[in-house]
Amino acid sequence: MRVLLQRVSRAEVRIRENSAQRVAGQIGRGFVVLVGFTTTDNESQVEWMAEKVAGLRVFADAEDKMNLALADVGGSVLVVSQFTLYGDAQKGRRPSFIDAARPEHAIPLYEKFKSQLRRLGLTVESGEFGAMMDVELVNDGPVTLWLER
Repeated sequence: MRVLLQRVSRAEVRIRENSAQRVAGQIGRGFVVLVGFTTTDNESQVEWMAEKVAGLRVFADAEDKMNLALADVGGSVLVVSQFTLYGDAQKGRRPSFIDAARPEHAIPLYEKFKSQLRRLGLTVESGEFGAMMDVELVNDGPVTLWLER
């Protein structure tokens, strides 16, 4: 399981449908979490990652030190499925996605990840698995973290 997490001041994901777009999710202060799954990922990894994301202390406290977590600042999470996190571009010019989990394996893990974040008390918005999406965000800091389990 791989996550690319960005601390944001605001973010939005829009679903492309024919020539129109609709907003699927939007947040103010919080995290945009791009999440990808591989063939061997399981629910215990999802639970670990949700705890990690919820507990990350990357928001400034009164002394301007990264010391506060999402819940401390009333932040939200925008979760976006991203199978390309498992793209391998070492050979040739076209990435291989052979390590990315197939939808029948990844979708239940994606849904579990979102529900775990909610169980931890976070407000969660999301894109739609497999949809063509436009993600717009303002990276705050910038703070970007790569997490893997």
